Order: sequence, then structure tokens, then C-alpha cells
Amino acid sequence: MPPVIRLSIRVCGPGAELSSPVSTFSNPAPRPLPTYNAPAVDTRYYVESDGRIYLVQRGVHFDLPTPNEVPFAVDRIAPLAPDATIWFCVPRLDRHPHEWPSKDEVDSRDDVTPIVRDAVHATMPRVVVEGVCHRNGKVLLVKGSRGLTENRWTLPGGFLRFGESPRDGVLRELREEIGVDATVEQLLDVRAKIGRHTRLHWIMVFFRVRIDRDPQPNPDEIAEARFVDLDEAVELVSDDLMRCVIEAIRTGG
Repeated sequence: MPPVIRLSIRVCGPGAELSSPVSTFSNPAPRPLPTYNAPAVDTRYYVESDGRIYLVQRGVHFDLPTPNEVPFAVDRIAPLAPDATIWFCVPRLDRHPHEWPSKDEVDSRDDVTPIVRDAVHATMPRVVVEGVCHRNGKVLLVKGSRGLTENRWTLPGGFLRFGESPRDGVLRELREEIGVDATVEQLLDVRAKIGRHTRLHWIMVFFRVRIDRDPQPNPDEIAEARFVDLDEAVELVSDDLMRCVIEAIRTGG
């Protein structure tokens, strides 16, 4: 006789009292592959509202719920990294869920599953700052020598450090990447996206900057730096948001 598995689930959340349901499984059918159109059998929901997350308790651990374990309506936003079967969702509630655990406390708790910690980490926005140096119909582009931008043309810039202002961050990145002391002239734009490959939430801050001498690329980070005609730059950059900002400059938008 095949083994029988019994699963006891207790739900943690407002209006989510379940009468100790017990499900029995015997010879479970193969699970279908996850899709982006409808929740798969093994899909989990990461439900967050005002920095608090909805979890269910399985045994001694709290875990992300499956769609059937969420007793209220949600709006699915996007899959999280690194597993496309975990979806970021926004609940439709009529009050603040003060009894849900805060996402900030999850890392210090030993009663949550690893996928809860991974999901919280995946929802943290990544903030990058970009310098747009535009003169005489050209814009400065750099080709990375390592990391996410290896062999790709981008605007000079990078990750914002902890505690750093965006203005200070872009000036530091220009010093590190191309060896120049720049001047910030104005904030051009702030844009956001969910990465096609990383599935991370990126916030990109664009500053118009001025440099008074030729760039000297740091080979540890930058393989090449040069001023490029705006038409060519639109074609060269691989990032969609950078392309939009350069296109706006090219068209005067």
C-alpha cells in the first residue's frame, strides 16, 4: 500500500481562521509545469501590505501560502527571483494587517522557512545611479569588464551604497569607473522596472553630469569608454530604461 501523507495547516492572518484542516494525499498526480498565465499547483504567494507579510503555519514553521490558502482577494504583480513559482501579491484589505509579521523581522526568526527569507530578499528594491554626460550631440557610454555589464554598453554608474545620497553615489561611481571628478547639473529622471532576467525590482536614478577632462577607464570595471552619437547610443545600450532616457534627450523630450 502506498504511503499516506497527512498535512496540517494553520493560517496566520486577519479573518483567516481555518478549523484545523487536514488533507490526505495518496499517489499524487504529477504536477504541471508553472506558467505565467495561471497559478501552477506548486505556486506560492508572497502577500505583502505596508511591510507586513501573510504567512501560514506548517508544523513549527511559518511558510508562504499557496493560492488556495489565501482567504482574501489579491492582485498578482510579478514572479519573484529566483523562482518563478513565487508571486508577489498585493492584498485587497479594508484595514491594516497589524498582526502579520513584519518583513524586517523575518531574518532574525528561526521559525520561518528558507523560501520566506529568500522571497523577502527578492522584494528589496535595487537602487542604481546613472550619469548622463551629453555634449555636442554625443553621450558618454562605457563597456563593462565584469559583472552584470560585462561586454555591454551602458551609461556610467552603479549601485547606491548603504547610507549614500543618490547625488554622492553617481559622483563616486564616475570617479571609480572613469577616473574623473564630475559635476551634477540636474536630476533628469527616476525610472523603475522588474528585470526580465533577474526578476528584481530596479530603481534607476539618472543625473545629467559634466566632466572637464577625458575619461580614464578603470580596467577592473570598464573595458572602454567613449562619446557616442545619440542615434548610435540608442542602438548600443542594452538596458531599456537607459535607452528611453537617451531617446528623450535625442528627441528633446
